[in-house]
Amino acid sequence: MMATEVRLKLIEQFPAFKDLGKADIDAVKEAHKSTIAANENSQNHFYKASQDQRDAVQADLGRDGLSWAQREALHDRLDQNVQRVGEKDSENKQFLGAGMKLVATAGAAALELSVVYVGGKIAEASENGSEESQ
Repeated sequence: MMATEVRLKLIEQFPAFKDLGKADIDAVKEAHKSTIAANENSQNHFYKASQDQRDAVQADLGRDGLSWAQREALHDRLDQNVQRVGEKDSENKQFLGAGMKLVATAGAAALELSVVYVGGKIAEASENGSEESQ
């Protein structure tokens, strides 16, 4: 009888563990949001600088009297710029994917820890109840 009462008391505590896990997950989410905002700001600066460079190169390409070698060099610079933008985009997608995995992992870990803790307490209470009934 005592073991059952202890189990019920432990199970009643589970909402507190759930709330603790939720608070942890919320903290990870907020940190993730902050990181995403900083990343977006950085991305915007990069894309703006890249666009400014492309605009300058295109303006240079529009000038009269450029030799074939000069035009080729400007086209190469334009191509390099576009490649860097593509690389930055891929890098950003990897970053965002890793961030989402972190949030999901934190949530799963919080849930798992809560279940393990409560399960362990129930098992401990069962052992203590078995000893008391002997």
